[in-house]
Amino acid sequence: MTSEGDDGRPAPPTSLPLQGGARKKLSAPRISLSLDHSEDDLGETPDDLDINVDELDTPDEGDYLDYTDHELDWEEQDPVTANKSGTSDTYNTIPTYSAEEERRDVKLWRTVVIGEQEHRINMKVIEPYMKVVSHGGYYGNGVNAIIVFAACFLPDSAREDYHEIMENLFLYVISTLELMVAEDYMIVYLNGATPHRRMPGLGWLKKCYQMIDRRLRKNLKSFIIVHPSWFIRTVLAITKPFISAKFSSKIKYVNSLDELRELIPMDSIQIPECIIKLDKELKEAAENSKINSFLQGTEMAAASRTDRQDQAGASSS
Repeated sequence: MTSEGDDGRPAPPTSLPLQGGARKKLSAPRISLSLDHSEDDLGETPDDLDINVDELDTPDEGDYLDYTDHELDWEEQDPVTANKSGTSDTYNTIPTYSAEEERRDVKLWRTVVIGEQEHRINMKVIEPYMKVVSHGGYYGNGVNAIIVFAACFLPDSAREDYHEIMENLFLYVISTLELMVAEDYMIVYLNGATPHRRMPGLGWLKKCYQMIDRRLRKNLKSFIIVHPSWFIRTVLAITKPFISAKFSSKIKYVNSLDELRELIPMDSIQIPECIIKLDKELKEAAENSKINSFLQGTEMAAASRTDRQDQAGASSS
């Protein structure tokens, strides 16, 4: 129903027809407009414009249009299409991350600073080989450290990830050395019971020497090689042009653990079982060699006396 106003124009509707013949009453705010405002006031909001949102009538649930006839049947939709469109009912949930797992992941990586440059060490990769370097106590006045390097704990060069292991192990050895050493120190290199395929390469040894801080080079007082092999002697002879004469003078060869005990205290040094076994075998072999030499010398002396007696008897006849 519409009616005309005072100026002959149709009046605005005051209700809205709804479904079922019902009508909804509309209430509009009172708006007062004046044509007497100047052009400067056109951009301002009139003071008479007072709208109370709480008094506005909002449609009920029955006033909304019915869209049930247009709903899609998700159960009959192709699951592949549903997954591509993102409308699948199943979602990939994010796995929970416990505090223990977080602490474990933090332990997998270690950040170190070597030569004013930051490096990250993959601790999981080198975990089976971390025994390669250890602290062997002190000597002298009690502040000089003994650093033990056991080559038998190095990885096999036939491994596919050998270079990755050696790269991280190199960073671990250098960073550990800087932590262990405060004053003067010595390095005990346990070379025995190490097959050729586990020996560190020439490039790796050269890199270690070049990356060692100048303070560590200066404070190194002795580099003792236990059970030296022809291979390690050859490697050191090849690397001699790359190292200083002062460092070469610090290298000492020791053929047994007994000789090592005469040089440094062994109370805090952890000697691997394979090296203890090798040292025992070498000692037994040396004793057997002495016995054989003694027996051979005795036999040769007896044979020499017999020859002289025979010669004397022949000459007298």
